[in-house]
Formats: sequence, structure tokens, C-alpha cells
Amino acid sequence: MDAIFHEKQEGSLCAQHCLNALLQGPYFNPVVLADIATQLDELERARMAEGDVTSQDYQEFIKQPSSNMDDSGFFSIQVICSALSVWGLELIPYLSLEAREARENPQNQKAFICNLQQHWLTIRKFGHQWFNLNSLLSKPELITETYLSLFLTQLQTEGYSIFVVKGNLPESEADQLLKLCPAEPEKKPSKTTSHKLVNKTDLTAALQQASGGVGGEDKPVDIDEVRKKRELYFQRQNHTQANNPNTGQTSETADTSQQIITGPVPPADRAQSPELSEEEMLQAALKLSLDGT
Repeated sequence: MDAIFHEKQEGSLCAQHCLNALLQGPYFNPVVLADIATQLDELERARMAEGDVTSQDYQEFIKQPSSNMDDSGFFSIQVICSALSVWGLELIPYLSLEAREARENPQNQKAFICNLQQHWLTIRKFGHQWFNLNSLLSKPELITETYLSLFLTQLQTEGYSIFVVKGNLPESEADQLLKLCPAEPEKKPSKTTSHKLVNKTDLTAALQQASGGVGGEDKPVDIDEVRKKRELYFQRQNHTQANNPNTGQTSETADTSQQIITGPVPPADRAQSPELSEEEMLQAALKLSLDGT
């Protein structure tokens, strides 16, 4: 995704960021967009002047600030449409009859421009993949084709006005690269993996503390070695109980422990044979590390 041109939010220049994200280059800046807004203001004033310039409506109109831009950097939809017309591009309202095909099959379109109050953002296809190019994001966000329709519906629910971009977008480097090498969705950390890492960390800290290694040099714990020592420990326990048949209760515990080492207890036996808890397993490992081989 590094090949995608992406401008991060600067002030209230989201209209500029939106246009440049769509065209994939720094084609527009505040000065250029302000010139377009000024030209639109003059055209609107000329149309109003075609009537009675002495009318109250005209006098009130010329007193109003520009409706196409303001000092914060906001630009109107008219400015954006005028800027895109130079590139042969047109914006069609998403809810219009003309955009029916786009609503039914949004994945077949090329791009969308969305507006909420004073914020503008672009959603564009590169290769065969869709990306959210919102300037508020730190980087482009991959949108799967199956999620695209739901994402557009979500924007509508939040109050966004959506426009379908019609026309041929300029070819970009990102288009070519993502056709050859599609972007991979970011993988979320596995809860199972995190759980194992926490257990291993706890075991390491406990072993170091038991061996007087707290505050000293950290030494990695070989889990396989601990497991082997634990098996030897229980084997010695079994051997001891075999030589002393009178200790049936201890032997039963050793058999249960051995059952845990060799494999999981079948569901039918779990109700009859108590399992060692995590704490008991940890204590056994600690004792084994202190006794040595």
C-alpha cells in the first residue's frame, strides 16, 4: 500500500486531500481551489445581476460571504465538481436514478467521493481492491469487496452524502502494482497465541524467582526441557509407588498426573479422575527445576 498516494489531514483542507487521493497526485492546492471558488462566485453574482440589481434579493446576496469556500479551507461540492471537470470526471449523486447500477453493484465502479458537513473523503479502487483514502487515517485502509456495500451503507447511516465518480481516472503506479501484487489484509493477533505467550512468560518469571535469578541476567527457559524433567519426575514417583503398594492414594495421584502428561483425559473419565490445575502444574515444574535432573 506504500505506492498509494495518501495525504494526511492538514487543517480543513480535506477537499484538497480528497481530490489528490482520487487523482493520485498533488494536483490541487488551496490556491488553485480558491481560484475556482472565486470564479464560481463571480458567475453566481453575474446571474443574479441579470435581474434587478437594485432589488432587495440582489443586495442581500452580494453582502453574503462566499458559499463556495471559507477561511478554514473548506470548499463546496461545486468547487470539487468544477475541479474534476478538467479531468473529464463527473460526480453523480449515489441516491439518484442514474446511480442505480452503482448502488446495486458498487464493486463495479471506480471510485466514490463522500461528504459529511465540511469533511470530504475518497474511496477508490486500485487493481481489483478497494481502499478508504480518508485523510484522517494514517494510511490507506483496505476494504474487501464483500464489505464495500456495507461500508457505503454505514456512511449513509452516519449522514454522509455519497457521489459516484464517472469517467476515466488517470493511471497510477498503485494501480499497476496492486494488479500484480494485491494487498494482504492485516491480521489481528490471535487470542490463543497471546494466551500461550502470557503463560510462558509467567513460567519463566516464576522459575527465575525460584532459582534466585530475580534482578539478574534473564535466561530463556527451554519449555521442552522442563517438560522432559517433569516426565522424569513423575516416572520416579511411579517407580516409588510401585515399590510401596500400601500408598494407593499417592499412586492414584501419580497415575492421574501421568495421564495428563501423555494426553488429554477422555470426557468420560474427567468426572472420575481429578485433573491437575494450572497452579499445580506450575508448582510441579518449579519443584523439578529446583531438584534438577
